Amino acid sequence: MNERRRHIYAYLNTLKSVLDSLPVDAIERVLDVLEKAYRADKTIFICGNGGSAATASHWTCDFAKGTVAPGAKRLRMICLNDSVTTLTAYANDVSYDQVFAEPLRTFAKAGDAIVLLTASGNSPSILEAARAARELGVTSIGLIGFGGGKLASLVDHAVIVPCREYGPVEDLHMILDHVISLHLRAIIAGGQGTCE
Repeated sequence: MNERRRHIYAYLNTLKSVLDSLPVDAIERVLDVLEKAYRADKTIFICGNGGSAATASHWTCDFAKGTVAPGAKRLRMICLNDSVTTLTAYANDVSYDQVFAEPLRTFAKAGDAIVLLTASGNSPSILEAARAARELGVTSIGLIGFGGGKLASLVDHAVIVPCREYGPVEDLHMILDHVISLHLRAIIAGGQGTCE
């Protein structure tokens, strides 16, 4: 087997192993929180940095657009990293670690939820968003890898991907987007749209 093929198989085998080790109970708790937020007409916020920012944007598309069903109320999700203007204003005028916490303080209400994406669990701006969520009475969900980092103890619910490599952790965060948004779409559409 050549080196390229060995590399491909190693990565794919890591993904398979991590996928089989995901904490399903924790994922179910996240489903409960997000379903409850939808049923109570609450807003779900989400944010991440770098690759996790792209994942947060993708989640927002899948949740806010992908769950729409004719005649059903709509799920509200807002991605805090999608406004470059607001993000850079806070980064420049206040501090980068406040780029998500400050907009959350502006828009969130008690009973809302926030999904915080960070592979390491140690991104300062994500940690500050978790602290702001706690102050505001916003239910916080951390999607993390690397053992959970500092974020695991700051959130109400954590899904810790059992891996210490950025690529597979970020891949699994995208898979969780599809698992969770598909479930919510089925609820909103009255049971339609599942993989079964």
